[in-house]
Amino acid sequence: MIVKDIMDNVIPSIWPLVLFISVVFISIRGAYIFKGSRKVVIYKEILSLIFIIYILCLYHVLTRDNTGYSGINLVPFKEMFRYTFGSDKFIKNILGNIILFIPFGFFTSYYLNTKKALTPTLITLIVSLCAEGIQYYIGRIFDVDDILLNTFGGFLGYLLFVAFSAIRTKLPNFMKSDGFLNFVVILIIIIIILFALGINIFSFI
Repeated sequence: MIVKDIMDNVIPSIWPLVLFISVVFISIRGAYIFKGSRKVVIYKEILSLIFIIYILCLYHVLTRDNTGYSGINLVPFKEMFRYTFGSDKFIKNILGNIILFIPFGFFTSYYLNTKKALTPTLITLIVSLCAEGIQYYIGRIFDVDDILLNTFGGFLGYLLFVAFSAIRTKLPNFMKSDGFLNFVVILIIIIIILFALGINIFSFI
């Protein structure tokens, strides 16, 4: 539901920016790689572009609703217990805040290549604090509960990275190769694009 909401409401409003940033990134990275005759690892380039697009989407989600009312909640868990478990508001405000930052924790751990939780979790905390400060400035609420949930999401992203790293070490050598990883990442991108366009690939099977 949360992913579909982002696909339906966020991507359509920022796709020109996403397209522009993608062209800039691909052009500069392409020139840099080919000028120096450097080895191209497609999946790493795609992951970097995905991370940039994710940050754009994250910023848009965090700042799109300007309520015109600023407030501050510094009491931990106060807002969390307002929502009935499983309700739409619970999914949006509790699960949503966690899920939004899982990719952030994953990518932070991936780029730092760390197996320790402290650094990616601390970076997530700093970014979440920044986001809440911006929200307060633009007319929304600075909520310590959001910071806690975002940080927990970043921690889950770190655990996801550790899990993937552990699984990868157990895979056959050919599945660790750049060629295989390039294929997997490209396949995932195609599936995501088809999903965004509302095309059900299983209907053709």
